[in-house]
Amino acid sequence: MDSVTALFGENVFNETVMRERLPKETFKQLMKTIAEGEKLDLSVANIVANAMKDWAIEKGATHFTHWFQPLTSVTAEKHDSFIQPAGEGKITMEFSGKELVQGEPDASSFPSGGLRATFEARGYTAWDPTSYAFIKEKTLCIPTAFCSYTGEALDKKTPLLRSMQAVSKQALRVLRLFDGNEAVKAVRTTVGPEQEYFLIDKTLYDQREDLIFTGRTLFGAKPPKGQELEDHYFGMIKPRVQAFMQDLNRALWQLGILAKTEHNEVAPSQHELAPIFSTTNIACDHNQLTMELMRKIAAKHHLVCLLHEKPFVGVNGSGKHNNWSLCTDTGQNLLDPGATPESNAQFLLFLCAVIQAVDNHQDLLRISVATAGNDLRLGANEAPPAIISIFLGDELTQILDCLESGRPYGKHEKEKLQIGVNVLPDFNKDMTDRNRTSPFAFTGNKFEFRSLGSSDSIACANIMLNTAVADALCSFADELEGAKDFQKALHALILKTIKAHKRIIFNGNGYEESWIREAKRRGLFHLRTTPEALLQLKSTKNRSLFKRHGVFSDNEIDSRFEIQNETYAKTVRIEALTMIDMAQKLYLPAGSAYCKALADILTAKKALGLDLPDDFEAEELKQVSSLCAGIYRFTRALQSAVDESQALTDASELALFCKDRVRTAMEPLREQVDALESVMPKDRWPVPSYGELLFSVR
Repeated sequence: MDSVTALFGENVFNETVMRERLPKETFKQLMKTIAEGEKLDLSVANIVANAMKDWAIEKGATHFTHWFQPLTSVTAEKHDSFIQPAGEGKITMEFSGKELVQGEPDASSFPSGGLRATFEARGYTAWDPTSYAFIKEKTLCIPTAFCSYTGEALDKKTPLLRSMQAVSKQALRVLRLFDGNEAVKAVRTTVGPEQEYFLIDKTLYDQREDLIFTGRTLFGAKPPKGQELEDHYFGMIKPRVQAFMQDLNRALWQLGILAKTEHNEVAPSQHELAPIFSTTNIACDHNQLTMELMRKIAAKHHLVCLLHEKPFVGVNGSGKHNNWSLCTDTGQNLLDPGATPESNAQFLLFLCAVIQAVDNHQDLLRISVATAGNDLRLGANEAPPAIISIFLGDELTQILDCLESGRPYGKHEKEKLQIGVNVLPDFNKDMTDRNRTSPFAFTGNKFEFRSLGSSDSIACANIMLNTAVADALCSFADELEGAKDFQKALHALILKTIKAHKRIIFNGNGYEESWIREAKRRGLFHLRTTPEALLQLKSTKNRSLFKRHGVFSDNEIDSRFEIQNETYAKTVRIEALTMIDMAQKLYLPAGSAYCKALADILTAKKALGLDLPDDFEAEELKQVSSLCAGIYRFTRALQSAVDESQALTDASELALFCKDRVRTAMEPLREQVDALESVMPKDRWPVPSYGELLFSVR
């Protein structure tokens, strides 16, 4: 393997490459565009495009593509070669600034949620210069935004960039109120998304129709051993998995992705990869690439990478922990507690902004992680509950309590804590044990949003979080700008915020039933499922928030409401139809064949005069026959629910029906099949078992 330092970023048109290949003035203008968001002149774009093309061809690239993130769970790309006719049957390799900056793919087959009619096919991709171009499989990939002919966002990157701009604008307003921030020109949200996943053997995967069509097992009896012994977490990585991880690391490093940590997760065959923090839109791009490469590289090792949130019942699901923070372009982490009165006050104000944002917009954070798959994960096996709350730890919570009440804290026994007057007591960054049941936990200098599902883009969660925090900072700036006594106004604002929003702070066990009752008493949302959560998206409060900060228009909100409801309903119906197919074509025939074999044995015994009162075959035949009857009955009931859903045309109504009727009808069918698997001989069961799937990779 080549030196990591030598191969890192070798397939990325990054700042080092641009500095080497671009004229000094062009490089300077491009960096200004990246840093300050200024529009790039076409003459500059032409120079950049030519340098980018030459570099890519030297690396073996033959095509280019505008790489974008439509409103699906995957990325999209249309490849064009560099070739242009040069006369006399020859070609030349060309790439213009216009081709770099803007593309025009067919938008007709992407989800739009009513933003355009099917016959209105035109869509545009626009280069995002803040995210470096890269080479993937001999194709130059240019990260781009994707919008409709009318300029409305058809992707996840556009609103993410808007939300980043909004939070930077409002954070700068607040920073200008404190001394020492004169050099700050921008505030960037940074993210480090930890990625959980399962690896299973491809031969076994190919025998499971449910895994192929839905990404999860719709049936499966619990094996004798699961994760009870807690022997897989941080355990020795098996050779086959280690080989996969080595190849994955190399591919990620070549693309400049800061893959840092790898380990076994809690469930058998479950693993995790964690990167170093990046600016949010880059982190989002990198996470999409990471998921893509996980799948591709797993296939080279005759493995399948499962990114579903709950591929196996009874063991841990897979999430994506979104470690989020605010950093200035001068390198200051605004969520890192300081050591002087001024920086302490600034830290507390930004901390309060996050607390207010999460409390005011709990519903949006829940919506941001709402999918059919994640609904199966939230609330158990180390996944946080569907109730959004903040974990601050005992020490920081106590500090806020003392500030609110005016009581002394710790070593300041004779003094009341006053913002900007007394020094905030020093405390360790890791102030307390990690709370794995908290959806939104402060971890020293960042917040860990733990509710994200493993298969989803991190864009939506960060759009919601950025916008909510921008709104809180905006309200703070409105109140503090022009205050006659800044320190007094600041102190009053922090106390007011703590009192108004402390209900969102919860440091206890989120799995306990008592928390559900307590959360209800506090007035917190408990949006258990995706269709329930999505109903909040179009509220006046949320519409106003997005429009106020220019993140989503009314039409864009409506489109996402439609798309997410449609996606939920389609996902559930595909699962239901797969269950019906497997029940009819696999499990009922297997059960019937076993019944016949048992009946034949009983007939033979009777012929020999061996008709015993407690005969094993007789009891087994009764049980298997009863289970098969149940499977047949519940299969018909599920088919009836699916048929009934076909008549519904309203997306929200359909999603709610699929939640209430279709998913409810799926449960008893699974119970019957799993019970049948528990009594059937292994050689008669038509698909690989949980035990085989979870423990086959060595």
